[in-house]
Amino acid sequence: MYATFKDHLQAELAGIDEAGLTKRERGIRGPQKAQIVTGGVEVLNFCANNYLGLADDPRILDAARRALDEWGYGLASVRFICGTQDQHLELERRLAAFLGTDDAILYSSCFDANGGVFESLFSAEDAIISDELNHASIIDGIRLSKARRLRYRNRDMADLEEQLKAAADARFRVIVTDGVFSMDGYIAPLREICELAERYDALVFVDDSHAVGFVGENGRGTPELCGVSDRVDIYTGTFGKALGGASGGYVAAHRDIVALLRQRSRPYLFSNTLAPSIVAGTLTALDLVEGSADLRARLTGNAALFRRRMTEEGFDLLPGEHPIVPVMFGDAALTARIADEMQRQGVYVTAFSFPVVPRGKARIRVQLSAAHTSEQVERCVTAFIAARHAVS
Repeated sequence: MYATFKDHLQAELAGIDEAGLTKRERGIRGPQKAQIVTGGVEVLNFCANNYLGLADDPRILDAARRALDEWGYGLASVRFICGTQDQHLELERRLAAFLGTDDAILYSSCFDANGGVFESLFSAEDAIISDELNHASIIDGIRLSKARRLRYRNRDMADLEEQLKAAADARFRVIVTDGVFSMDGYIAPLREICELAERYDALVFVDDSHAVGFVGENGRGTPELCGVSDRVDIYTGTFGKALGGASGGYVAAHRDIVALLRQRSRPYLFSNTLAPSIVAGTLTALDLVEGSADLRARLTGNAALFRRRMTEEGFDLLPGEHPIVPVMFGDAALTARIADEMQRQGVYVTAFSFPVVPRGKARIRVQLSAAHTSEQVERCVTAFIAARHAVS
């Protein structure tokens, strides 16, 4: 049987490659940081989610090492069967306090968190109203629920209101949005979303993976930035970006929501919890975020410098303030050549084209980090200028 199936797989892979959509993974040597080694060459890294530069922070590494001795390598089962460690409970308490929610629950990833929410909380009597550009994990999580599904155009409040009206007969309605849309760096209009939610008696769900730890005055994410922290019902997010860059996710919400997830959420009930070393490292990451604003200020400065310099050099950027900065080229093949030339110039970036982004909207998504120096930011701009000249 496999011979026939193999032919099918090879045809599928060939089609992906012919369309220019093959994703090639480049190995790196050593830890994730601002300057990495790939293919034996040292390059500047401008495509990681390492927003605060904590992925190789010695304080986090030390906490993780000590946790191996104190807590072991893993739990070897799920929490309701084998028990849970005190530090896992402490991380849930700390996270809830940081975000201002009643409670929080840990998952092995934010993908699992989003996969475990909708099926557990909403049924065929309910309606889930989702932004069209929400992350794949939200889309897949919604598919697992029997609830009615409606979509609204990205950040379009008039269309959202129409969908809320269309779902007027539902028992419960929930508006679902990313806090930051990762391909564009756009921030969701949460104040307007919360106003519509209150007008139409809906819940609000925000996946804040690309904001938690560094967006907002205290790094508490887009709800803090938009002044609606107390109006969001369900937060999800990851520890795999700004908060140390390792792995793990969470749901933070009202106490009864978290309690029901502990009883019914399949990714929580049937997957091992976070490794002890990751829990310890994440607790230290929270200490660093809560204890100082220096890293957030440095990240904000780097993003502003890059946007200003690229604009001065005539590049087409999507507007915004987030450290995700899409540099637009439109044509997919051109964008790929630019990215390849950038690596030859010593700067590691990735080209994005259809179907990851719409046709004609190919781009290089630059991601700034607090770990970058202003000199490295300038070197990135210089590499863009050289790459544009080389492929023109």
